[in-house]
Amino acid sequence: MQSTLILLDSITQWKPYYETETITIAANYLQDEHLSKNPLLVINLCENLQYHTEGYYCSLLAQARGHKVLPDVDVLNRLESGAISRLDDSLQKITYRWIQSLPSQKEELTPLDIYFGICNVPEMSKVARFVFEQLPCPILRVQFANRPKNQIENIRPLSLNELADEQQDLFAQALDNFSKKVWRQPRSHKSTRFDLAILHDPNELLPPSNKGALNRFLAQAKKMNINAELITEEDSIRLLEFDALFIRQTTALNHVTYRMAQQARQADMVVIDDPISIIRCTNKVYLKELLEREGVPTPKSKLIFKNNLLSFHELESYLGNPIVLKVPDGSFSVGMYKVTNSIEYIDALETLSEKSSVFLAQEFMPTPFDWRIGLLNGEVLYACKYFMARGHWQIYDHQNNGKTRSGAFQTVPVGQVPRHVIRNAVKAASLIGKGLYGVDVKEVDGRSVVIEVNDNPSIDQGVEDVVLGDELYRLVLREILERLEQKRR
Repeated sequence: MQSTLILLDSITQWKPYYETETITIAANYLQDEHLSKNPLLVINLCENLQYHTEGYYCSLLAQARGHKVLPDVDVLNRLESGAISRLDDSLQKITYRWIQSLPSQKEELTPLDIYFGICNVPEMSKVARFVFEQLPCPILRVQFANRPKNQIENIRPLSLNELADEQQDLFAQALDNFSKKVWRQPRSHKSTRFDLAILHDPNELLPPSNKGALNRFLAQAKKMNINAELITEEDSIRLLEFDALFIRQTTALNHVTYRMAQQARQADMVVIDDPISIIRCTNKVYLKELLEREGVPTPKSKLIFKNNLLSFHELESYLGNPIVLKVPDGSFSVGMYKVTNSIEYIDALETLSEKSSVFLAQEFMPTPFDWRIGLLNGEVLYACKYFMARGHWQIYDHQNNGKTRSGAFQTVPVGQVPRHVIRNAVKAASLIGKGLYGVDVKEVDGRSVVIEVNDNPSIDQGVEDVVLGDELYRLVLREILERLEQKRR
């Protein structure tokens, strides 16, 4: 378990707050060589954080000592250089509505103070959390311009000395929420080696791990002396309290899963799956080019571009009939169409065009099931047959009534899987990285072709764990533990 240490220029800066043994002055921290032996979460509240100041060197030395630090040197450099995070479209709309609701300020900038990702303007809570995820810093002041787009004008860190009474209360509440260890008595539990955050969405309809599997991860982590905790998007401001992040929520770019993976990587945490794996796996266009280039057997495919469409007959002459159309970042059989003529082709493209300007057309390879080979760090964990939904050509049948049907499954001992299936799955996964992947493979006429490589593959209790049982969860946790031990060494 890591402890929390708050760095100040002077102890007098802490007078408005409750007494705590977790504060020290910057000079003491810089000169205490013994601190490198203990895992710490360092909260740097020095007033001056510019290059070559004591505050800057506190963050620099914290990283050298293997401590988690807020803010780290990368954040300080980006703040000083004026590298401003850009809000996505939805957050820009929220920001503009908020600015427009205020008294007219045609010339002035509108400030928003953020304390550990929390602000005192409820309608701007998502914006505050996003800014903190991009620039993890205890206290930030963001200046917004009154315009429909790109409202962030500048961002700078605030010091404790700049806070008024009301702001001091907000800061204290945010700090208390961010790290419960600061002012409260430690919980009476056995000291654990590491803290693991398992990100999930309790409202997700088709999550990568069901409740039973999540509970098995927690139970096995406890036996391995790991303090594992389920977190959600709302807990993103607490991410730096942990040593590792394990994502069990369906991933996507421009999404909280990718942002938190990025934040974890920037903080030098162990993270599965890492942001590079998410980028590579969530886009079928990238996978097509990569697998073809490296000689991995795949179905015949063709890229289609919205501004230069191929006709159905052109595709049919190369791919045959029917043709499967896919949006690049679809998952769980969503964003896929099987077309047999020009009318179906045009209709499908009109729907897909709302989501992307590039599509993937693929030959139709009907099989009763797809293999899913689960791998971690290049080693095969499990093998499953996922059968097509009854009367449907996909594993998942998303019906018009809003319900989803899926086919049966059969978990198979790895030794009973055809060697060519395992060989192609291992090669495909090795091209992505060393994370946790699920490679979908079709077996046709004694050969196998890779359909796609999925980051964040399914691990459900009662499905993928049928052969290995709890050992499946221990294998995943052992890999995370080994990576954490390597970092500590």
